[in-house]
Amino acid sequence: MKFSRIKVFILIILVAVSANSCFLYKINSESMWKHYVKFQPFDAIIVPGYPYEGDKWDDIMKMRVLWAKYLTDEGYAKHIIFSGSAVYSPYIESLIMREYAIAIGIDSTIIFTEQKAEHSTENVYYSYQMAQAKGWDNVALATDYVQIKMVRSFVSKNRIPVSYLPALFHVIDSMDVYRDSLPQPIINDTVAYLPEFESIMEKENAYQRWRGTRGHNIPKDKKKKE
Repeated sequence: MKFSRIKVFILIILVAVSANSCFLYKINSESMWKHYVKFQPFDAIIVPGYPYEGDKWDDIMKMRVLWAKYLTDEGYAKHIIFSGSAVYSPYIESLIMREYAIAIGIDSTIIFTEQKAEHSTENVYYSYQMAQAKGWDNVALATDYVQIKMVRSFVSKNRIPVSYLPALFHVIDSMDVYRDSLPQPIINDTVAYLPEFESIMEKENAYQRWRGTRGHNIPKDKKKKE
């Protein structure tokens, strides 16, 4: 009886913590959105990639692509830079996201892909380099609030002038573009497939991957040019 009560108590605590986390996520996301949306329209938004396993888009990838569609459809951003190499699977993440974006109605002429990044910090760094080369100064990172929090110290340390547009899930949930009840969008994933592929899990150990997430794989001479 005592053990059962303990389990119930722990479950209640876990539910309460989860509910509180969701509430804080919503509040923090909306607060960040209100602060940075004032600087729109953005020349481009940076949308980090997510692994594709050759079957269908993961919910996280789906969220990021739909958020990109919302931001461009509503005039908050003029262009999209999908960023990501083939990291955990033999599919180049940015090219897969481009295919899904076109499949749900995003104009292909406003989509660009950055194909070197293997970590979130690199998504921001290399995509911003691409934006600069195209003459785009007003740039924002468009992804979930958690990923934004993960890269903010790197962005600040390297003085990369990007704004933040955290995904608002209540907005994405209300979109009629694509729902779970509808068929999956059909894409040609062969355009993103790399036959000679080595997973980052095989190329790097845990410490090397951790350094990558901290931005240490970006050549120092490139950072100095910022």
